[in-house]
Amino acid sequence: MTQQDQSSESQRYWRDGYVPLRGLFPREILDTFYMRMRADLDAAGRPLQSFVAEGPLLRGRAIELYGYQYAPMLAFLWGLTPRMAQATGRDLLPTYAYFRAYQQGDICRVHYDRPSCEHSLSLTVAYGEDRPWALSVAAEAGEGPTGEVTEDFGGRRYASVAMAPGDGVLYQGTHRLHGRLDPNPNSWSAHLFLHWVERGGRYGEHAFDRPAIERAMRRP
Repeated sequence: MTQQDQSSESQRYWRDGYVPLRGLFPREILDTFYMRMRADLDAAGRPLQSFVAEGPLLRGRAIELYGYQYAPMLAFLWGLTPRMAQATGRDLLPTYAYFRAYQQGDICRVHYDRPSCEHSLSLTVAYGEDRPWALSVAAEAGEGPTGEVTEDFGGRRYASVAMAPGDGVLYQGTHRLHGRLDPNPNSWSAHLFLHWVERGGRYGEHAFDRPAIERAMRRP
């Protein structure tokens, strides 16, 4: 990528609040990662299907797995840090990564991310039937991060980006409302979500997700 391309990518990111990153990974790498993760978890006696989560963002249950539960995810998070710093034009430090598998008909309600997600990447790993599913991002910055969760953008303008496996969307997670409005058209879909904060910035203390780790360590 030339310096002019880098500048254009960064300018678009700050203008629009997001930037598509097409072909960020070859499909073969993500397919292999997904198969290896399933095999490793099966061998450990904790199959992927046992990591079930539900919450206000989801219409039903989804499979959710974090980097501290499967360390190879951190290779994506840490390894992509220079590339995301290039795209944002900022000096970044990683916070955390997680994997989510949605089922057919699932949505993700519109929301802001928590402070650890100042700059966030949604990376599509695989689809059951290869039907692209769009992520939508608000056209204007908001007052996040807040606990606001809604069914839609409430009349706000937004843009939608349909992703193929290997495509990513980098977006301002803490200050741009985002979600998936249309029901998942696939029988299942697999995604990685990777997050960063700016070194020395307003959320800099969340680097490597330290507050969350400290809270976990204080639990009896």
